[in-house]
Amino acid sequence: MMIEQYETSTYAMDLNTKAHVERNMRLATPRDTARGMFFNGVLDVVRNLGGETVAQRCRSATGESKHLDFFNYPVTTFLRLCLAAVDEVGSQLGGCAETLRLIGEQSAKDFLSSTAGKTLLLLAGHDVKRILKQVPSAYATAVSYGTRTMRCAHYEKSGHFVIHHDFLPQAHHEGILRGVLLTAGVRNPRVKGYTTGQLNSEYEFFWD
Repeated sequence: MMIEQYETSTYAMDLNTKAHVERNMRLATPRDTARGMFFNGVLDVVRNLGGETVAQRCRSATGESKHLDFFNYPVTTFLRLCLAAVDEVGSQLGGCAETLRLIGEQSAKDFLSSTAGKTLLLLAGHDVKRILKQVPSAYATAVSYGTRTMRCAHYEKSGHFVIHHDFLPQAHHEGILRGVLLTAGVRNPRVKGYTTGQLNSEYEFFWD
């Protein structure tokens, strides 16, 4: 199924860019939060590419000296950290969109390696489609905002994911889905996102 990209006179900007992230920051409220593990995941990405000094420069953008994995922090601060990461290591990765995808992939891997994530994998019996069907509830434990639905084809290696009211650009969610699929052990995962509203997006994904 092909999804038309959402375009109106009130929503006209390049997606998965710094301007897109900054716009979404302005739409978030103090009630919109994300777990500290995702902050630490961004810092791990930066540390691996640029070293500890660069990672500490990025952390300073959040105003926090550390992030506890299962504490909640404002998503605006997470987005600010993502922008800092783009500034510091984005040129090595090919720009803002690729940086967001890598951060998203790291987020998925970090969650699935946590106690909650390991429990999810255990309950799913490492079955790919059962794991994918748990993705919306996993999101709900990790962030305070938005709604998500997942549909997987019964006899095909594919699925469809719908997100409403989420502040992370679609490249970040593409990375999350790729990270989930890789952790589930599939071969050659492909993910494509489409923006369908100001904070809404949909994703088609496939694997071999």
